[in-house]
Amino acid sequence: MLPFAHNVRRLMVRRGMTLRQLVAASGLHERTVKAALHGNGKPHARTLHRLACGLEVATDELFQHPAALAAQQFDRQTNPEVDEVIRSRPALFVDWSAADFEELFSYFGTGGALSVEGDTQVVLAINEKRAVHQKVALLLESGEAPTLRGLVDLLYQKIAVTEI
Repeated sequence: MLPFAHNVRRLMVRRGMTLRQLVAASGLHERTVKAALHGNGKPHARTLHRLACGLEVATDELFQHPAALAAQQFDRQTNPEVDEVIRSRPALFVDWSAADFEELFSYFGTGGALSVEGDTQVVLAINEKRAVHQKVALLLESGEAPTLRGLVDLLYQKIAVTEI
C-alpha cells in the first residue's frame, strides 16, 4: 500500500470514519475514495484538497511519514499550555499556517514545557517574525529590492564575521 493510501486509512481510523462518512464529508464519489484507499493512480489536486477537508487535516498530512507525525504528536503532548493560549487568545493566531503551529508546539522552556506566559511570548515573537517576512517579501517585489539585498548582505557579513 502506498504511503498516501496508508495515511488516508490512518486518518479515517483516527477520526472513526467509515468509507461512506468520508465520501459524504469530502463530497467525492465513492469510486474516487476507494481508488485513494487502494493507492490506484495519482489523485488530482482537487481530490487531495477534498479528502483533506473531509478528514479535517492539512493536505500535507496526507503525505507525511508516520515517524514525523509521531514527533509532532510528542511536541503537542509535552507542551499542553499551548492549547490554553490558542483558546484564550485566538486573535494572536489569525492566518497562522500548520507550520506556524508546529513551530509553536516545538518550543520548550528551561526545564520543560513552556508556561502560558512563555507560550504567549513565543506566539508574539513568531507573529513579529511573520510580519518581518511579509514586509521583506513585499520589498523584494518593489524598486527597493536592490537596497534590501545590499542591506541583507551587509548584515549577513557582520554576523558571519563575528561568529568565526
